[in-house]
Amino acid sequence: MEISGKTKMICLLGSPVSHSLSPAMHNEGFKQLDLDYCYLAFDVKEGELRGVLDSFKKMGVRGFNLTMPLKTEAVALCDKLSPAAKIAESVNTVVIEDDGTVTGHTTDGIGFTESARQAGVHYIGKKITILGTGGAGIAVLTQLALDGAKEISVFERSGSRFKERTAATIKKIHDATSCKVSVFDYDDEVMKREISESVLLINATNVGMAPNPEGNLIKDASWLTERAAGMNEKLTVSDVIYNPRKTKLLEMAEECGLNAFNGMYMLLYQGAAAFELWTGQKMPVEIVKEKYFDI
Repeated sequence: MEISGKTKMICLLGSPVSHSLSPAMHNEGFKQLDLDYCYLAFDVKEGELRGVLDSFKKMGVRGFNLTMPLKTEAVALCDKLSPAAKIAESVNTVVIEDDGTVTGHTTDGIGFTESARQAGVHYIGKKITILGTGGAGIAVLTQLALDGAKEISVFERSGSRFKERTAATIKKIHDATSCKVSVFDYDDEVMKREISESVLLINATNVGMAPNPEGNLIKDASWLTERAAGMNEKLTVSDVIYNPRKTKLLEMAEECGLNAFNGMYMLLYQGAAAFELWTGQKMPVEIVKEKYFDI
């Protein structure tokens, strides 16, 4: 990659960011398409984003990604929000126009739904179960509803600090779509019932993620294999976690003979959506996938 006096910067902001694959995949995309951009990662903590954004506008930065803990903070700093970002009240991709207008998007949900399609999941008009209402869970919930899921059951811890946000998001989903969303506390019998009626189970929590990979919210393999009467589709199990590549949940699913996929391609496809928003061109996904993801 050659840096010139005209090279435009795009970056990742959050804390921590040193582990991220995003610089590698975006810079590979720029190189393959001969685009004069450079993608860097900066450690930016909560409360610091406004000052950084003001500087970026003056510097002519084209845009940036956001990771924790900045996705919610960014909402109030954007002049415009995409429909999904407005519903989820979360932003992971920002585009800065030439006139300084700041538009916020959430591509996390798009990343997940494209991963699901690549895995052969047919969820439109079907029921889905999601575990967790953090940033990833809300983004995925919102996109699935916008895409046409018929019903989504969401499990949230009784003392969750996200309860008010979850309720507000669900109201917006009900206003904007025909998808029915129900929220439940973590109860084994209720979870087993809802999973048995679903075509897709998503773990959107950090349970099972390194450095504590032994966790699994599903207590019994029978929850994954007992299907509601009349359903002829196998359950697909997914996890937004990609470290480890195969969580205890995904191991259980595969042992039951079920289709399962992790969060690696969610990361890839959310990045591809952001890449197109910034450049107007499609990321060379297959090249990036082969070099950085299929390992």
